[in-house]
Amino acid sequence: MELKIYFENQQSKENVNYDLKILMRHAVLETLEYEGHDKITEVSITFTDNEKIHALNKQYRNVDRPTDVLSFPLLDFEGDEEGFMPSELETMLGDIVISLEKAREQSEEYGHSFEREVAFLCVHSMLHLLGYDHEKSEADDEDMRIRQRIIMNKLGF
Repeated sequence: MELKIYFENQQSKENVNYDLKILMRHAVLETLEYEGHDKITEVSITFTDNEKIHALNKQYRNVDRPTDVLSFPLLDFEGDEEGFMPSELETMLGDIVISLEKAREQSEEYGHSFEREVAFLCVHSMLHLLGYDHEKSEADDEDMRIRQRIIMNKLGF
C-alpha cells in the first residue's frame, strides 16, 4: 500500500518528533489494513493545542469548547451502505486535527501513556475518514468501539 501522510505542527506544548510521526503512520496503516483498504492513500495530520481546536470545533461543529480530535473527510458517506469504499478512492481521505494538549490531559486522566492516547485519537479519526460515525446510533457506536479496540490491540496498546 502506498501511503503519504502530510504532517503540520501548529502548537508548542508537546514535542512533535520522529517517534510521534512514526506512531501516527502505524496507526493509519493498521486502520487501513484492518479495513481492507489497499488503495493509494493520502492523509493530513495536524497537531494543535486546545485554543486552536476550540476555534475549529466552534466553527465547524458549533460546539464551544476544545475537543481532542476532529476529522474532516473529503468524501460524503451520507446515504452510503455501511462499509462502502468507492473504487475511485485512491488519493486524499481527509484531514485529522489532534490537540496534543488535550491528548496529554486525557492520558493523565485515564491513566495511560500519551502515546496510547494519541494513537487512539488517530485510529478514531481514521475510522471517521473511512465513513464510520459513532454518533448515528448505539449500534454504530458499538461497532466503532470494537474496531478501535481491535486496531489498538494490533498496535500493541
